[in-house]
Amino acid sequence: MQHRMSVLAAAIVAGLCCTTGMSHAQNAPPPEASTGAKSAPAQTTATPADAKNAKDLSAIMVTGIRSSMARSLDTKRNADAIVDAITAEDIGKFPSTNVAEAMAQIPGVTIDRRFGQGERVSIDGTDPSLNLTFLDGHPVAQTPWLVGEQPNRGFDYTLLAPEVLGRLEIYKSPEARLPEGSIGGTVIMYTRQPLDLKANTLTGTVGVNYGDQADKTRPNASVLYSWKNPESTLGALVSVSHYEEQTDRQGSEIFNYQAMSDVASVNPTVAGLVASGKLAGTDIMPDSLNAAWFQQHRKRDTFTGTVQYKPTDRVELSASALYVREDFSNFEQSLYFQGGNQNIDSLGAASQGVIGSGHACGVETAGCGPAAVYLDSFARKSVVTTKGLDFKGSYRGDGWELNGQIGGSKANNTLQEYYLGAVYGGGYGWDIHRGVTFDDPSAARDPTNWVEPNGSNSLLRNPLTSRDFYGQLDFSKDFNGPINQLLIGARYTRHNEGSDYRSYADGINAGSLADAGGISYTDILDSSAFSGFSADQRRHVQTTDGAERAWIDNSPINWNDVSAANYINGTWKVRQEAEGLYAQANFATDSLHGNFGVRYVHTKIDGNYILADGTPIYPVPDAWRKTSKATYNDWLPAFNLVYDTQHDVVLRFSAAKVISWAPYNQLVPNTFLNDDVLNGTGGNGGLKPYKSYNFNASAEWYFGAQSVLAASVFYKHVLNYLDQVAKTERQYNGLNDTDHANFVSKYVDGQLGNCDVNGFCDYTVIRPYNSGAGKIRGFTLNYQQPFGESGFGVSANYTYTHARNTAGEALPYSSDNAVNFSPYYEKGPLTARLIYGWRSKYLAGGFIAGAAPATVDAYTEFDASFGWTFNPNVSVTLDAMNLLDEKYFQYQDTKREPLNTYTTGRRYMANLHFKF
Repeated sequence: MQHRMSVLAAAIVAGLCCTTGMSHAQNAPPPEASTGAKSAPAQTTATPADAKNAKDLSAIMVTGIRSSMARSLDTKRNADAIVDAITAEDIGKFPSTNVAEAMAQIPGVTIDRRFGQGERVSIDGTDPSLNLTFLDGHPVAQTPWLVGEQPNRGFDYTLLAPEVLGRLEIYKSPEARLPEGSIGGTVIMYTRQPLDLKANTLTGTVGVNYGDQADKTRPNASVLYSWKNPESTLGALVSVSHYEEQTDRQGSEIFNYQAMSDVASVNPTVAGLVASGKLAGTDIMPDSLNAAWFQQHRKRDTFTGTVQYKPTDRVELSASALYVREDFSNFEQSLYFQGGNQNIDSLGAASQGVIGSGHACGVETAGCGPAAVYLDSFARKSVVTTKGLDFKGSYRGDGWELNGQIGGSKANNTLQEYYLGAVYGGGYGWDIHRGVTFDDPSAARDPTNWVEPNGSNSLLRNPLTSRDFYGQLDFSKDFNGPINQLLIGARYTRHNEGSDYRSYADGINAGSLADAGGISYTDILDSSAFSGFSADQRRHVQTTDGAERAWIDNSPINWNDVSAANYINGTWKVRQEAEGLYAQANFATDSLHGNFGVRYVHTKIDGNYILADGTPIYPVPDAWRKTSKATYNDWLPAFNLVYDTQHDVVLRFSAAKVISWAPYNQLVPNTFLNDDVLNGTGGNGGLKPYKSYNFNASAEWYFGAQSVLAASVFYKHVLNYLDQVAKTERQYNGLNDTDHANFVSKYVDGQLGNCDVNGFCDYTVIRPYNSGAGKIRGFTLNYQQPFGESGFGVSANYTYTHARNTAGEALPYSSDNAVNFSPYYEKGPLTARLIYGWRSKYLAGGFIAGAAPATVDAYTEFDASFGWTFNPNVSVTLDAMNLLDEKYFQYQDTKREPLNTYTTGRRYMANLHFKF
């Protein structure tokens, strides 16, 4: 690792060492002792109206849901920017297993649920990787848990348990003082602080989670203890949490479609159907039909620790530590036919251009090759460990303040993937809605007929690393007059990301499923979403993950024989450094307040990758190892204006220039290939940053206690939107190394992918390219209100987004329409809440990392939460999620071309909460 720093970085570190205290400027507000949350940012200047409203709110004695709503609205109303917030009570009261699910109720926020849990957060129609998240003002290193997954810049919200947070804010309009890198919004999460809590605070939760599709119950528990001395000058806090969940995702997948004109060129039967006019050359049929089953026992252990020292009113120091261990190990299997160009002996009629059924011959005859069905099993070990250490503090003078912060974090995951591939040679019929039906079901259920060709099995070891280091100095000076505060600061960040991809096949035992052992039969795809699915795909032969790992571990693996093609494509490093300076002025009059400023950022990106010259070999020649370098200088102005009418109406306007970058692995021209299905993803060393001019405006009417009616509009003109474009590339297929004969039979003789006997095939590879402009525009409507003393209340919001590139194509993860509606009841010991969320269709990732993007159909989430408080110290909650058992459905161009359909089932939680 390089340890060179620029002059600016060295100055930051020197200043941090010399100053008596360190603290990030945006984290300096006075605490609220009741929750540990913090009020609006320190530079916000209170107006007379603010003081009146604060007095009104403090006079209202509310707890639970209403209390948290009051605090959230207080933060929103007093902010100098367009901000939404949720507090610890919000997070605790929403049915949520991670922070992303708690954020789903915020206007403009939508989440993707590809594995049932909320994962990827979009803000105002932007791709999740274009929204940065900070924990107490600093980044947190993270690394993928799934093979081939992109290490995107969007935060993995499954990393943090909701219990560790005191408050969360989303800045939808930028300020010059905020770190650069977000186009949609900047998320800042605040942990609880010991000096904000009562001495010897002890809180905790013990509970269970149940998934009805997995039919498994898993435990969870958390405890937080906070201490401080009687003088409130020294405090310490520790929290520990353990969470488990059984994820069970079942689905059907279609990898791609092929046109009859292409099939007719190699299949006489299809050529005759086209020539006779029974089928058109433009008609399409699926080239695969897969029954997929993903099982995961997900575990998360989290530890946080904080020490605060405040010897005087002027000096404050703190140190915090984070440790998270997540076990994402999983077992996945797929039963599918693929290709079928030469083995088709009949096809059904086309309906609106799509052929929905056919048959493949079981024995080789003149003009028809033998059929084959494939069973892929993946047993994966995936444990992500994240560690972080941060120091901060502040020194407050007379009318001025010096703050600083320094720290770092790292994440590691040595992914291991055990792959076992078996083939059954026998005839079958297929139906796009019912799946595969074998001509001889008894033969297909005999494990001895599922043969593992020599060289088809493999073991992957893929160490992934991610490191973040940062340092920041901030200085503020107060003034009397309309310009009441000046802030200046400097920030240095460095991020390192890397992948070392090594797969082994030589020496792994071949045989049949019977030889591997652990034989049983699946019982999947039996929910209403797959009614009528064929018995042959619902209940097929399988092995277990334990038997699969033992079969490969006990093989005489040749550790010196690394797959050259996979190593070359999957091994890379990238380093990004940024040096930033900012100046921001805050202003306030009787009715106006806000800020304006500019941020300068100098960014350097260095990449290391391997580019083969000819047939891949290992070890790779030094001449194949390449570097890429890029440097950028950006000036980012920002302006926020707030007009308080003094009559409970607040108007806001914001304008700013912002930048963002592609995911780290896309900054180097590496390539991840799926050799089985001949597709992949890759990077591009010539990528420029996203640049966008953002405009936001809002009108907010605070017509009662914990009540608001608000509307906002947003417009983002992205000058360099990076489009993900699929192009045909000539790539080397690593299967040629493991079993040349099988590769030739399937891909060369079978005429899949225009492959040649030397191992090169035509792949569909998706890479990012610098493109023209993209435009994201829309509006949100937000309403919340408690209905007097009845105990009833409601919160609701609607978001409209129109996000398109210059070609008029939809941008990823952007739904045109999203609705959230949540009525609640809170009175006496009982709390109850219903949460309805709906979003319209949107573009997202395909069935596997590397697959082409697909359209996700409209998705509905319906949850419920009930709580009972026995006394001030003990309460229980019962939560139910995905009560509609919604399916996650993806299609190609229209719904007549289905791609993937998944179900994950309903989820239930029961928790006992205590606090002392």
